[in-house]
Amino acid sequence: MDDQLSFYESKLAFEIDSFDLNELRMTNAAVVVIDARSAAAYEREHIPGAISLPHREINADTTTTFDRSALYITYCDGIGCNASTKGALALSRLRFRVKELVGGVEWWKRDGFPTTGGKGAGNSSCGCG
Repeated sequence: MDDQLSFYESKLAFEIDSFDLNELRMTNAAVVVIDARSAAAYEREHIPGAISLPHREINADTTTTFDRSALYITYCDGIGCNASTKGALALSRLRFRVKELVGGVEWWKRDGFPTTGGKGAGNSSCGCG
């Protein structure tokens, strides 16, 4: 039973869903949303207010101006992409507080929240790279 409690407490400590992220953003809390996909995927469509920082580019130099007191939320395309996990790991290694958005931008939209960007026609392949 203790293992079970520990698992679910840890899961909630390191993950956030769309509803909770939206609520958190409305409280003016120090939260920064990071799109960990490619820059091209970000340009096509992203969560409003998110910054583009592909997971492969997260390092001490690219995060030098980041607020250490903020909570960072990483996201990617969704369940079939792991860019948000790689981004969260990179930020964790740099000692930032971070959570991963469950379901990424796809579940964000599914839950009725808006996106912004070009949403260009054509290639709809994953931009996790």
